Amino acid sequence: MVTKGKKLYEGKAKILYETDNPDLLIQYFKDEATAFNAQKKGVIREKGVMNNTISTRLFGLLEEEGIKTHFVEKLGDREMLVKRLEIIPVEVVVRNMVAGSLARRLGLEEGRPLEEVVVEFYYKSDELGDPMINTYHIRAFGFAEDEEVESMVTSALRVNDILKKFLDERGILLVDFKLEYGRHHGEILLGDEITPDGCRLWDRETLERLDKDRFRRDLGKIEEAYEEVLRKVMN
Repeated sequence: MVTKGKKLYEGKAKILYETDNPDLLIQYFKDEATAFNAQKKGVIREKGVMNNTISTRLFGLLEEEGIKTHFVEKLGDREMLVKRLEIIPVEVVVRNMVAGSLARRLGLEEGRPLEEVVVEFYYKSDELGDPMINTYHIRAFGFAEDEEVESMVTSALRVNDILKKFLDERGILLVDFKLEYGRHHGEILLGDEITPDGCRLWDRETLERLDKDRFRRDLGKIEEAYEEVLRKVMN
Protein backbone atom coordinates (compact mmCIF):
# COMPACT_ATOMS: atom_id res chain seq x y z
CA MET A 1 0.00 0.00 0.00
CA VAL A 2 1.39 3.39 -0.98
CA THR A 3 1.18 6.59 1.06
CA LYS A 4 -0.24 9.71 -0.60
CA GLY A 5 2.18 12.62 -0.62
CA LYS A 6 2.17 16.22 -1.80
CA LYS A 7 0.39 17.50 -4.87
CA LEU A 8 2.71 17.34 -7.86
CA TYR A 9 0.53 18.75 -10.61
CA GLU A 10 -3.05 19.91 -11.17
CA GLY A 11 -4.56 19.97 -14.64
CA LYS A 12 -7.98 20.67 -16.06
CA ALA A 13 -9.40 17.24 -15.23
CA LYS A 14 -6.94 15.53 -12.88
CA ILE A 15 -4.53 16.01 -10.00
CA LEU A 16 -1.32 14.03 -9.58
CA TYR A 17 0.08 13.28 -6.12
CA GLU A 18 3.45 11.90 -5.16
CA THR A 19 3.69 8.68 -3.14
CA ASP A 20 6.34 7.15 -0.93
CA ASN A 21 7.47 5.20 -4.01
CA PRO A 22 9.27 7.55 -6.45
CA ASP A 23 8.15 5.39 -9.38
CA LEU A 24 4.44 5.68 -8.58
CA LEU A 25 1.88 8.50 -8.50
CA ILE A 26 -1.76 8.78 -7.48
CA GLN A 27 -3.99 10.18 -10.21
CA TYR A 28 -7.16 11.89 -8.93
CA PHE A 29 -10.10 12.50 -11.28
CA LYS A 30 -11.97 15.80 -10.90
CA ASP A 31 -15.56 16.73 -11.79
CA GLU A 32 -14.48 19.98 -13.43
CA ALA A 33 -14.85 20.19 -17.20
CA THR A 34 -13.27 22.58 -19.69
CA ALA A 35 -13.58 23.14 -23.41
CA PHE A 36 -12.02 25.32 -26.09
CA ASN A 37 -8.70 25.39 -24.22
CA ALA A 38 -10.34 26.26 -20.90
CA GLN A 39 -12.34 29.20 -22.30
CA LYS A 40 -15.47 27.34 -21.25
CA LYS A 41 -15.60 25.87 -17.75
CA GLY A 42 -18.14 23.90 -15.77
CA VAL A 43 -18.78 20.88 -13.61
CA ILE A 44 -20.10 17.49 -14.69
CA ARG A 45 -21.56 15.79 -11.63
CA GLU A 46 -19.66 12.63 -10.63
CA LYS A 47 -17.53 12.82 -13.79
CA GLY A 48 -14.40 12.00 -11.84
CA VAL A 49 -15.92 8.84 -10.40
CA MET A 50 -17.20 7.69 -13.79
CA ASN A 51 -13.98 8.51 -15.65
CA ASN A 52 -11.86 6.69 -13.09
CA THR A 53 -13.99 3.56 -13.47
CA ILE A 54 -14.10 3.77 -17.28
CA SER A 55 -10.33 4.32 -17.49
CA THR A 56 -9.69 1.42 -15.12
CA ARG A 57 -11.77 -0.89 -17.31
CA LEU A 58 -10.19 0.23 -20.58
CA PHE A 59 -6.59 0.30 -19.32
CA GLY A 60 -7.15 -3.19 -17.96
CA LEU A 61 -8.45 -4.33 -21.35
CA LEU A 62 -5.45 -2.82 -23.15
CA GLU A 63 -2.99 -4.39 -20.71
CA GLU A 64 -4.63 -7.78 -21.33
CA GLU A 65 -4.04 -7.22 -25.06
CA GLY A 66 -0.35 -6.41 -24.57
CA ILE A 67 -0.46 -2.59 -24.61
CA LYS A 68 1.99 -1.12 -22.09
CA THR A 69 0.31 1.58 -19.97
CA HIS A 70 0.96 3.54 -16.80
CA PHE A 71 -2.01 1.94 -15.02
CA VAL A 72 -1.26 -0.06 -11.85
CA GLU A 73 -4.55 -0.33 -9.93
CA LYS A 74 -7.70 1.50 -8.92
CA LEU A 75 -7.42 2.84 -5.37
CA GLY A 76 -10.88 4.31 -4.80
CA ASP A 77 -13.79 6.08 -6.45
CA ARG A 78 -11.64 8.90 -7.82
CA GLU A 79 -8.06 7.66 -7.54
CA MET A 80 -5.86 5.26 -9.45
CA LEU A 81 -2.24 4.28 -8.90
CA VAL A 82 -0.07 4.90 -11.95
CA LYS A 83 3.56 4.66 -12.96
CA ARG A 84 5.41 7.95 -12.98
CA LEU A 85 6.04 9.14 -16.54
CA GLU A 86 8.15 11.75 -18.20
CA ILE A 87 5.35 12.97 -20.45
CA ILE A 88 6.19 13.45 -24.13
CA PRO A 89 4.66 16.83 -25.12
CA VAL A 90 2.89 15.36 -28.15
CA GLU A 91 -0.76 14.32 -28.19
CA VAL A 92 -1.61 11.52 -30.60
CA VAL A 93 -5.09 11.78 -32.11
CA VAL A 94 -6.59 8.80 -33.93
CA ARG A 95 -9.59 9.39 -36.21
CA ASN A 96 -12.00 6.84 -37.65
CA MET A 97 -14.69 9.28 -38.77
CA VAL A 98 -14.88 12.95 -39.71
CA ALA A 99 -15.71 15.06 -36.66
CA GLY A 100 -14.58 18.08 -34.66
CA SER A 101 -11.58 20.02 -35.92
CA LEU A 102 -11.08 17.70 -38.90
CA ALA A 103 -14.55 18.59 -40.19
CA ARG A 104 -13.88 22.30 -39.65
CA ARG A 105 -10.44 22.27 -41.28
CA LEU A 106 -11.55 20.43 -44.41
CA GLY A 107 -15.11 21.73 -44.67
CA LEU A 108 -16.60 18.25 -44.37
CA GLU A 109 -19.80 17.03 -42.79
CA GLU A 110 -19.40 15.26 -39.46
CA GLY A 111 -20.07 11.53 -39.37
CA ARG A 112 -18.40 10.52 -42.62
CA PRO A 113 -16.38 7.31 -42.13
CA LEU A 114 -12.74 7.60 -43.17
CA GLU A 115 -11.47 5.12 -45.75
CA GLU A 116 -8.24 4.89 -43.75
CA VAL A 117 -7.45 5.63 -40.11
CA VAL A 118 -5.93 9.10 -39.70
CA VAL A 119 -3.24 9.79 -37.08
CA GLU A 120 -2.46 13.39 -36.12
CA PHE A 121 0.00 15.01 -33.71
CA TYR A 122 -0.60 18.05 -31.52
CA TYR A 123 1.88 19.96 -29.37
CA LYS A 124 0.77 19.86 -25.73
CA SER A 125 0.39 23.51 -24.80
CA ASP A 126 -2.77 24.99 -23.28
CA GLU A 127 -1.39 28.48 -23.80
CA LEU A 128 -1.02 27.91 -27.54
CA GLY A 129 -4.21 25.92 -27.95
CA ASP A 130 -2.47 22.58 -28.62
CA PRO A 131 -1.41 23.40 -32.22
CA MET A 132 -1.23 20.64 -34.81
CA ILE A 133 2.32 19.54 -35.68
CA ASN A 134 4.00 16.84 -37.76
CA THR A 135 6.99 14.54 -37.46
CA TYR A 136 9.32 17.24 -38.79
CA HIS A 137 8.39 19.52 -35.87
CA ILE A 138 8.77 16.65 -33.40
CA ARG A 139 12.25 15.92 -34.75
CA ALA A 140 13.34 19.57 -35.09
CA PHE A 141 12.37 20.52 -31.54
CA GLY A 142 13.47 17.26 -29.94
CA PHE A 143 10.06 16.37 -28.49
CA ALA A 144 10.71 12.66 -29.15
CA GLU A 145 13.08 10.37 -30.99
CA ASP A 146 12.02 8.81 -34.28
CA GLU A 147 11.86 5.38 -32.63
CA GLU A 148 9.62 6.78 -29.89
CA VAL A 149 7.24 8.32 -32.42
CA GLU A 150 7.08 5.02 -34.28
CA SER A 151 6.35 3.23 -31.01
CA MET A 152 3.58 5.72 -30.16
CA VAL A 153 1.93 5.38 -33.56
CA THR A 154 2.14 1.59 -33.51
CA SER A 155 0.61 1.56 -30.03
CA ALA A 156 -2.10 4.08 -30.94
CA LEU A 157 -3.23 2.09 -33.98
CA ARG A 158 -3.32 -1.10 -31.93
CA VAL A 159 -5.30 0.70 -29.19
CA ASN A 160 -7.72 1.82 -31.90
CA ASP A 161 -8.24 -1.74 -33.12
CA ILE A 162 -8.85 -3.03 -29.60
CA LEU A 163 -11.19 -0.25 -28.47
CA LYS A 164 -13.15 -0.11 -31.73
CA LYS A 165 -14.00 -3.80 -31.46
CA PHE A 166 -14.75 -3.65 -27.73
CA LEU A 167 -17.00 -0.60 -28.03
CA ASP A 168 -18.73 -1.72 -31.22
CA GLU A 169 -19.79 -4.90 -29.42
CA ARG A 170 -21.47 -2.60 -26.89
CA GLY A 171 -23.24 -0.40 -29.43
CA ILE A 172 -20.75 2.50 -29.38
CA LEU A 173 -18.90 4.02 -32.35
CA LEU A 174 -15.34 5.13 -31.62
CA VAL A 175 -15.25 8.27 -33.76
CA ASP A 176 -11.87 9.61 -32.62
CA PHE A 177 -9.74 9.89 -29.49
CA LYS A 178 -6.65 11.46 -27.95
CA LEU A 179 -3.75 9.59 -26.35
CA GLU A 180 -0.74 10.74 -24.35
CA TYR A 181 2.51 8.85 -23.88
CA GLY A 182 5.50 9.11 -21.58
CA ARG A 183 8.82 7.53 -20.70
CA HIS A 184 9.22 5.17 -17.76
CA HIS A 185 12.69 3.71 -17.25
CA GLY A 186 13.35 3.87 -20.98
CA GLU A 187 10.00 2.42 -22.02
CA ILE A 188 7.23 4.29 -23.84
CA LEU A 189 3.96 3.81 -21.93
CA LEU A 190 0.42 4.97 -22.62
CA GLY A 191 -0.56 7.46 -19.93
CA ASP A 192 -3.29 9.95 -18.97
CA GLU A 193 -6.83 8.50 -19.27
CA ILE A 194 -9.27 6.94 -21.73
CA THR A 195 -12.69 8.45 -21.10
CA PRO A 196 -15.52 10.40 -22.75
CA ASP A 197 -13.44 13.51 -21.99
CA GLY A 198 -10.86 12.55 -24.61
CA CYS A 199 -12.85 10.27 -26.94
CA ARG A 200 -15.71 10.96 -29.30
CA LEU A 201 -18.21 8.19 -28.66
CA TRP A 202 -21.50 7.95 -30.58
CA ASP A 203 -24.40 5.58 -30.12
CA ARG A 204 -24.15 3.19 -33.06
CA GLU A 205 -27.89 3.23 -33.81
CA THR A 206 -28.95 6.81 -33.08
CA LEU A 207 -25.57 8.57 -33.53
CA GLU A 208 -26.30 10.38 -30.26
CA ARG A 209 -23.14 11.85 -28.76
CA LEU A 210 -22.03 10.18 -25.55
CA ASP A 211 -18.96 12.31 -24.79
CA LYS A 212 -17.74 15.77 -23.81
CA ASP A 213 -19.14 17.28 -27.00
CA ARG A 214 -22.42 17.42 -25.08
CA PHE A 215 -20.71 19.91 -22.74
CA ARG A 216 -18.82 21.74 -25.52
CA ARG A 217 -21.97 22.24 -27.59
CA ASP A 218 -24.52 22.75 -24.80
CA LEU A 219 -26.46 19.65 -25.84
CA GLY A 220 -27.65 18.81 -22.33
CA LYS A 221 -27.92 15.40 -20.66
CA ILE A 222 -24.15 15.37 -20.10
CA GLU A 223 -24.16 13.22 -16.96
CA GLU A 224 -26.61 10.81 -18.59
CA ALA A 225 -24.26 10.35 -21.55
CA TYR A 226 -21.28 9.55 -19.30
CA GLU A 227 -23.46 7.18 -17.29
CA GLU A 228 -24.48 5.39 -20.49
CA VAL A 229 -20.84 4.91 -21.51
CA LEU A 230 -20.00 3.65 -18.02
CA ARG A 231 -22.89 1.19 -18.09
CA LYS A 232 -21.96 -0.18 -21.50
CA VAL A 233 -18.22 -0.32 -20.85
CA MET A 234 -18.75 -2.26 -17.62
CA ASN A 235 -21.16 -4.69 -19.30
